[in-house]
Amino acid sequence: MTYVIAEPCIGEKDHSCTEVCPVDCIHPTQDEPGFAEATMLYIDPEECIDCDACVEACPVDAIFPEDLLPAQWAEYAERNAAYFKQ
Repeated sequence: MTYVIAEPCIGEKDHSCTEVCPVDCIHPTQDEPGFAEATMLYIDPEECIDCDACVEACPVDAIFPEDLLPAQWAEYAERNAAYFKQ
């Protein structure tokens, strides 16, 4: 299981989650190319260690365990993975 960032992050891109991630699996960060153009942040499912730190840090409640992702946001699991396949 991994965590997924969903629709509430769109337009927010609050970087609190990137600051607490122990494995730096949330991108783009503020100092990376493409941060300004990105509409949201993404969690790398291959790197995520399921520590739950990002969930607590997210001020807009946009991060969910993949198996508890609300049905209306199910597509965000693939969106997060696809971001890292680029």
